[in-house]
Amino acid sequence: MGNEDEIEEGNSSVDTGGETRWVDGSEVGLESPEQSFLREDDSREGYDLMRKRLAKKPRRVDSFDVEAMEVAGAGHHRSKDLPLNVTLGLAFQTLGVVYGNLGTSPLYVFSDVFSKVPISSEVEVLGALSLVLYTIAFIPLAKYVFVVLNANDNGEGGTFALYSLISRYASVSMLPNRQPADEQISSFRLKLPTPELERALNIKEALESRTYLKTALLLLVLMGTSMVIGDGILTPCISVMSAVSGLQGEIKGFGTGALVGVSVAILLVLFGIQRFGTGKIAFMFAPILAVWFFSLGCIGLYNLVKYDITVLRAVNPAYIYYFFRKNKNAWSALGGCVLCITGSEAMFADLGHFSVRSIQIAFSCIVFPCLLLAYTGQAAYLMNKPSSADNIFYDSVPSILFWPVFVVATLAATIASQAMISATFSCVKQSMALGCFPRLKIIHTSKKRMGQIYIPVMNYFLMTMCIIVVSIFQSTTDIANAYGIAEVGVMMVSTTLVTLVMLLIWQTNIFLALCFPLVFGSIEFTYLCAVLSKLLAGGWLPLAFATCFLTTMYIWNYGSVLKYRSEVRETISMDFMLELGSTLGTVRVPGIGLLYNELVQGIPSIFGQFLLTLPAIHSTIVFVCIKYVPVPVVPQEERFLFRRICPKDYHMFRCITRYGYKDVRKEDHRVFEQLLAESLEKFLRREAEDVALESNLRAADLGSVSVRSLDSGTDELRVPLILGRQGTMEEDESEEGESMVSSSRVGSEEIDPWLEYELSALREATESGFTYLLSHTMVRARKESWFIKKLVINYLYGFLRRNCRAGAGILRMPHVNIIEVAMIYMV
Repeated sequence: MGNEDEIEEGNSSVDTGGETRWVDGSEVGLESPEQSFLREDDSREGYDLMRKRLAKKPRRVDSFDVEAMEVAGAGHHRSKDLPLNVTLGLAFQTLGVVYGNLGTSPLYVFSDVFSKVPISSEVEVLGALSLVLYTIAFIPLAKYVFVVLNANDNGEGGTFALYSLISRYASVSMLPNRQPADEQISSFRLKLPTPELERALNIKEALESRTYLKTALLLLVLMGTSMVIGDGILTPCISVMSAVSGLQGEIKGFGTGALVGVSVAILLVLFGIQRFGTGKIAFMFAPILAVWFFSLGCIGLYNLVKYDITVLRAVNPAYIYYFFRKNKNAWSALGGCVLCITGSEAMFADLGHFSVRSIQIAFSCIVFPCLLLAYTGQAAYLMNKPSSADNIFYDSVPSILFWPVFVVATLAATIASQAMISATFSCVKQSMALGCFPRLKIIHTSKKRMGQIYIPVMNYFLMTMCIIVVSIFQSTTDIANAYGIAEVGVMMVSTTLVTLVMLLIWQTNIFLALCFPLVFGSIEFTYLCAVLSKLLAGGWLPLAFATCFLTTMYIWNYGSVLKYRSEVRETISMDFMLELGSTLGTVRVPGIGLLYNELVQGIPSIFGQFLLTLPAIHSTIVFVCIKYVPVPVVPQEERFLFRRICPKDYHMFRCITRYGYKDVRKEDHRVFEQLLAESLEKFLRREAEDVALESNLRAADLGSVSVRSLDSGTDELRVPLILGRQGTMEEDESEEGESMVSSSRVGSEEIDPWLEYELSALREATESGFTYLLSHTMVRARKESWFIKKLVINYLYGFLRRNCRAGAGILRMPHVNIIEVAMIYMV
């Protein structure tokens, strides 16, 4: 990522509200999850089997597990509830970012509905109004405000936030670099046994054991993200053109060409100000949207009282039935009705920019009542003047207020686009962090809200596509036909994922969990069938956008998985390293060599290339793996994991640096080098302390070690007592000869000669400087591979790799200290 170093990193926050069954890692102390379950009351029949299934561990339990559990103060990173004044301030700002799209829908909803179903009686007006009122009440209010917003991932929303929640509970991630130690980050949350646990375990095992279910879940998430990006293209187009179209009835000669020209000019201004950041944009836009919602409410109330207050009969859902019974084209009118909830997904996708409470307050207290007044007022006007259906919004505005309202409407419609633009930025960043999108430059525009970001490449791409769409379609009607498909598609994806979260993570009662997709899924599926009928009339556009983005993201994920598996397959054996000896078959010179790779275990094959290429190698070698885990934020003290590779005289270590998908890498190379050296010194001290303690315990015949067999019966789990604290130290002596101890605690007072020697060598190497050993690896399909695989890997994935941004770690390295070796893997 780029230009993020000036931003301060925040601590992770764990939401402790809601379900009392949630506990975080700090409440179980140093016990592993399975140990805490072993101490629960198992009076319930059949619980033993369930407990064993939950506590089942992978075959090899490496020592990284211990370090993650031994972090001092882990889990104490909860964010306090925001003060009321701050929450109200954020609620006001949401008007300028989140609700602009929902708020400007009265500009075009009834115009589109009655273009399909002409008004011949009051049944059409009351039926359409009833449809709109209940659609807003069910989808934005009931579904998003009361349910979906609570499925946030530590304050982050969107389809990938839901995916990260599921990935933390079940091993569904397609990238095979998951570690047991990652599950001990305090941002993860553990659950105590509940009556619904058995069902959750069945779902968990089904997802983990069936590859096609993992792939289907990933494709579903990618599809939802692709449609959000498609929304980011269509929303500015329809919002801006709907507002500017009001001039066609007021200015003579203002034709289609002028409409397109003015719309393009406004779009250029809109995307040009994105670089200032969400916070400044919200501060500037919120007052305008506040005036807009106030105008909607007042004009609607005025029309309701003046023309026909009896339209309030539309609260009776029977008018929906009458509407469909009388009109054969009522089905096609649903495509226009769905436009009243466009932008609802932004309430969840933009959650990282604000907070749950602020979004809920703004919608319940301002947006919802104003929208109800706006639509009922327009319906009251149509009861008296049905011929005004084509331009209902501006016709219903009192003539004396036309120009002020037009100015506010134009500004509001321009601002309405901000919701999906910000949501697009958030979704792209999340997908990049989880390995599903090519790396792009990300600028964090706020030091207080980590979710407020700006992606220049995506901004210019959205701007270009918006100008092309406006220039080609030149009509809000055709764009509206395309708009509904993307919006409803995203909603259905969210419904599916939230249902899975309910069953797998929340462990909701089965009846309530199934009611959610049954009620909301049925409504959304009905709307989806209606908008699909417009497929040939412009509805193909969002599907084309979604297909392009889905293909790009899946190709990137597929290529990344193959590349990682190739690196795992080509790792250097430990026997070969032992044959080379501590000199590694070359000359060891003072200095620290940081070899960046993507492996969390094993010695990468690229290291052999460095040994063959370089005349000498550094006295201390550290294999650095920068890894993103499916949590929003990793606390600083839980960021580094260390392990020794080979015997002590080799001076080789592994360092895994973990970041969440909301984390900002603020440190430059000097700060990173200092942090790494300090952490490595702590690691060495703690290692010596633990070895000395174990030796003393054995000598005093007090160091009995409990041994229990794992899955294969060949691995051992040793549990020593360290400084009076009960923890776990797990080693696999058959693999890599690696030993690990925590780097978060300072060593003992007595320093043995070998430790003193290692610390002296480390200080000398640090003073000599750091060298960054980088690998430029590519993957290519074998000659005998299928044509499709060659096309995808050699050309499409290769093109993305060559044109994407360099890795986050590489961007902060001094170029004079970089040594790079290229390598190609055949897959």
